Amino acid sequence: MIEVEAAGVAFGKTWIVRQLSFAIARGEILAVLGRNGQGKTTLLRALLGLQPLSEGTARIGGSVGYVPQRASLPFAYSVLDVVLMGRARHLRMFAAPGKADHAAARAALQALGMLGFAARRIDQLSGGEQQLVLIARALASECDALILDEPTSALDFRNQDLILSTIRRVSRQHGLTIVFASHYPQHALHVGDKALLMQGVGDYAFGEVETVMSEEALGRLYDIPIRKVSLARDGRHVTSMVPVFS
Repeated sequence: MIEVEAAGVAFGKTWIVRQLSFAIARGEILAVLGRNGQGKTTLLRALLGLQPLSEGTARIGGSVGYVPQRASLPFAYSVLDVVLMGRARHLRMFAAPGKADHAAARAALQALGMLGFAARRIDQLSGGEQQLVLIARALASECDALILDEPTSALDFRNQDLILSTIRRVSRQHGLTIVFASHYPQHALHVGDKALLMQGVGDYAFGEVETVMSEEALGRLYDIPIRKVSLARDGRHVTSMVPVFS
């Protein structure tokens, strides 16, 4: 579904990403982890076609939806209007959304439990609710793959759980291939099938979450000791990664 082969991006003589290769299948969730400045956003932009590759190839087998870190809209659109923007690629030039487009937008909001917010202004919503609206916009586009850039950035724990649970659910229900960047290893453990650790230019680790995300690998990634802990919740064990601050 998504194949990246020996890909690289350079700005002038400075390489941001180089010789990066990985592949994920339809319906899989890939978590991209790394410190600031290691190329996570550059990689996402390259997958979206917004950043030309300086070397190698990147291919997505289908249409792509994008969810940025936060809403950045010039006007206080209604929630429904924002989601209808996802229907743009289905419309002829200068055509207005029709009944089918409104039905698709409402179905996307319903799938995320946001239909009751359709008439609200997006700037009146919480950060977590705004992120759900942006995910609904992407779903309304009927995309095959979804790319999210730090979707839980600046959100509290409850809204982080809401967004992550939504990502996992829509992937399973709709067969969506999802790539998301995060600063939180536990998010990858919670919803990821595969993980990509971006240590530095040309230094990457890719594979199954359980295999790639060892204490040693994450300690090297963040240059701080990391410990894997198992917590009991509702009769089951939940694994998380905890930094050991000095």
